[in-house]
Amino acid sequence: MRIFLAVCENGNNTTRAARALYLAQPAVSRAVAELEEYYGVRLFDRIGRRLYLTEAGRRMWEYAVHICGLFDDLEKGLRGWDEQGVLRVGASITIGSQFLPGYVDAFRAAHPGVDVRVWVGPSEQLEEKLLHNTLDVALMEGPVHGSALTAEEYMADTLAVVCAPGRPFTQGQTVPLDAFRVQRFLLREKGSGTREQFDSAAAAAGFTVAPVWESTSTLALVNAATRGLGVAVLPLRMAADALEKGQVAVFRVDGLDLSRKFRLVHHRDKFLTASAREFLALCRAQGDAARERV
Repeated sequence: MRIFLAVCENGNNTTRAARALYLAQPAVSRAVAELEEYYGVRLFDRIGRRLYLTEAGRRMWEYAVHICGLFDDLEKGLRGWDEQGVLRVGASITIGSQFLPGYVDAFRAAHPGVDVRVWVGPSEQLEEKLLHNTLDVALMEGPVHGSALTAEEYMADTLAVVCAPGRPFTQGQTVPLDAFRVQRFLLREKGSGTREQFDSAAAAAGFTVAPVWESTSTLALVNAATRGLGVAVLPLRMAADALEKGQVAVFRVDGLDLSRKFRLVHHRDKFLTASAREFLALCRAQGDAARERV
């Protein structure tokens, strides 16, 4: 079909078309003849040494222009997909609110043609979305459970325990485990990475908790803590504003390990496009930079 178009675009001349296509002239004539035989129509009238488009040839030209144009669009669209396609990124709430905006901003500056679509929510739901291929990659806090998922640690973090100053603990105080375990707890909901990390740390220390508050909103937990309604366990960054204003105190608990890792996660069978791989590389670089600042 492209050969036929080349003949039309070169004055209905097979010799000039062959030169433009870097083909032998007989190959061009043969391709046109094969088209005529396949469709059972004459595309050119051969009068003397010249070719003239027939009515069927004009209709073929219209179709050929349209079809070859669509094919060119397909080539450009798919071969350039990594620079023009869609990247679906998920993040747990802490990462999504504190880190991901910066990652996406830096990525878009380097890849302005890629449409980055973000979903932020609990780790449990992120795993489901990865397993059902509605996300390409996810940035998660806490353990990853799906055996079909590949997880790579890329940054360290620590949870903090906070309360209203002096109610009952003070800034920087180290609290015995027995005094801590009987407090009224303000916690994230089940299924969140923060909650799972704290529950695991508590179990490792030999106790369990029954929270008086559970919320998907970290801000709600901070506000409850400032009112003296209990102790909240959350990422320190999420309480930074209240801490700076003196509304909460951060304290340590003897024998309770609240360190954790942030992870880059994707389905083990997922083909990662170049843009997905470059986004993950950017996240790793950000994690390395964060470690150097510590």
